[in-house]
Amino acid sequence: MERHQITGHTELIGLMAYPIRHSQSPATHNAAYEKLGLDIVNLAFEVDASELEDAIKGLRALKLRGSNISMPNKTIVHKYLDEISPAAKLCGAVNTVVNKDGYLIGHITDGIGYMQSLKDNHIDPIGKKVTIVGSGGAATAVQIQAALDGVAEISIFARDDKFKANALETVEKINSSTGCKASFYPLEDLDCLKAEMASSYLFTNATGMGMKPMEGMTYIPDTSFFRPDFIVTDVIYSPHMTKMLEMAKEAGCKIMNGQGMMLFQAIAAIELMLGQRVDSEYMKEKLGIRYEY
Repeated sequence: MERHQITGHTELIGLMAYPIRHSQSPATHNAAYEKLGLDIVNLAFEVDASELEDAIKGLRALKLRGSNISMPNKTIVHKYLDEISPAAKLCGAVNTVVNKDGYLIGHITDGIGYMQSLKDNHIDPIGKKVTIVGSGGAATAVQIQAALDGVAEISIFARDDKFKANALETVEKINSSTGCKASFYPLEDLDCLKAEMASSYLFTNATGMGMKPMEGMTYIPDTSFFRPDFIVTDVIYSPHMTKMLEMAKEAGCKIMNGQGMMLFQAIAAIELMLGQRVDSEYMKEKLGIRYEY
């Protein structure tokens, strides 16, 4: 394996999460630095919530350019930062920390990545109605960014579990802070889900349903929930083709998996930290990313 030549000038960008050794993020970031010709490396650090404050102090003291943040740290890292972006504040989560000469700014790029992947795949939900299933961190980021970007209406479905309050709070935030109209519906009401999907431009699964350990599973009972002119997307990128996307493809829908979201959220984070544009076409080719399988 070809390795970056480390010198006394090499700068560091981190990834702080636990567990994290499985992550594709360092490979994605290092490919971008290589293309940009930058003497920077990205390394993963297994940091949990109990160690996060010290790790952020270390980031500042060691003058890292920044760090990506993943679970379980995304919802607590803001406590150790100097500023957070409006989207991160609405989402209640941070996945990117930018070090501006010792001043630490938190951003959330998950929703940016999702919306950019739609644009990259010639899908335009702006001014239209969408239906999104999910109440976790990824779902919230997608819902908030969609509203901020100009989606007209969002129907949010979530299960009656401990995360339901997140979905209700997201609806309130969207309705009070953006020009988008958001509504909450129980995911258990499949007739309502079918009706909302029927009146929507796009449907998104923003949950883990369909990935391990729920591979081969979906909230959608049958293909009658889809129609040939419908757009169906999934935030899951492994497996590339979930059960839901298989059903949607069978029904003639345009489909898109979560690989684009994964790529473009990384690109957004890199651009925030480095202030340089990243060649997305090069990155897609380098990482073997396709939207549909």
